[in-house]
Amino acid sequence: MTAPAAPHREDAVSARQYGFLGFITLLNVMNFVDRQLLSSFANYIVPDLELTNGEFGLLTGFAFIVFYSTMGLVAGALADTVHRPRLVAGALTLWSALTAASGRATGFVSLLTPRMFIGVGESVLTPASMSMLSDRFPASRMGFVSGFYYMGVPIGVGVSLLIVGYLGPAIGWRNCFYLLGAVGVVLAGCMLFVRETRPARTAPSPASTAPSLRFAEIASSVWQALRSSPALVMTIAGGVAFHFILGAAAFDQLWFVQERGFDRDEIARMTGWIGMAAGIAGNLFGGWGGDQWQKRTGTGRPLFLFWIGLVFTPLGFVYRLADGGTTLFWIGVAAGYFQLGTFYGPTFATVQELVPPQVRASTVAFYLLMLNFVGLGVGITGGGFLIDALIEAGISEPYTKTLLVFTTLSATAIPCFWVAGRRYKADKERLYRAAEG
Repeated sequence: MTAPAAPHREDAVSARQYGFLGFITLLNVMNFVDRQLLSSFANYIVPDLELTNGEFGLLTGFAFIVFYSTMGLVAGALADTVHRPRLVAGALTLWSALTAASGRATGFVSLLTPRMFIGVGESVLTPASMSMLSDRFPASRMGFVSGFYYMGVPIGVGVSLLIVGYLGPAIGWRNCFYLLGAVGVVLAGCMLFVRETRPARTAPSPASTAPSLRFAEIASSVWQALRSSPALVMTIAGGVAFHFILGAAAFDQLWFVQERGFDRDEIARMTGWIGMAAGIAGNLFGGWGGDQWQKRTGTGRPLFLFWIGLVFTPLGFVYRLADGGTTLFWIGVAAGYFQLGTFYGPTFATVQELVPPQVRASTVAFYLLMLNFVGLGVGITGGGFLIDALIEAGISEPYTKTLLVFTTLSATAIPCFWVAGRRYKADKERLYRAAEG
């Protein structure tokens, strides 16, 4: 193992690095706008293309996630070996073009193809971005940095809903896909002007062996890190469990309209604004709070998420049963976005701190594989088929009952984060001893 990077000095971070953080966060916003647009336009696309809930679940679930997750492993290894800004620029161009192509879909099959290959492009961004950010910021700030970068989730989800609420009625869902594709291509051009700053310790040697051997070495290092760190394994397990309800929430817009009586454009606008505000607050609180928790208590950031889960999970059950438009209902909507925001900074910082620096991107890619393939994949696709089965059985409020089932499954994240937080310090010390030995 290569020794973990020496801690940066806090005053070594320049304004240029914060500018890079802002730009790469903007790309993550685009990532989640493009990814979420299909779910946000559910009340347009499902009836227009005559999709079943199962088909919609496949399109927003495994059709995207299988390619996104599996190619993410390759993308992570590439990000540990090649010019990362160019890699990101190429990936952004690919997924933006396929987003535009999605606007031409006329049915399930014609939408399936671009959705599958959009995942190939989007799989590159986070492993490469987190690797580049780790080179630019000290470990003590990575909770904040990860949380800031992952503001792309609530902002991206919120923007996609606002596009539905404001642009959808004006220009139609297809033109919205065309527009987002064009914006992404422009941002890809900007990425080409970003310099590679890979430290010399991780730069590939000109005499390096074949890529297949390099990938094998990376996979071996990631596997060794997983075997030696229960904190890392339980952080990943907690993240997967947390994503079960995030996957099933792809049906939220249909739930709002069909079982809570909202107008499709009005609820998109309202949840868009609430989601952005509460999600950004959650990201900032999670990133900063996780850093402070670890600094002051000596236990890992996942234990911070354990307490957040204890507070917010009960509300996740209650508001699903509340009448639409009540105070409790809106508190629950905001709390869900806030809790989602708190998740990213602590877990991604923890994952990166518990592995050697030369395989950070690959480990992030593996983490994303598990979050998406298992967590989101089961939540979205399983949710769609469960809803159809409940409808077929004549059971009332099938969307509500499905969302409650997956909320229950996600609650298993709470004990996972408790174990991860308690084991964090010992596992990190073991990593340093192994490197020194």
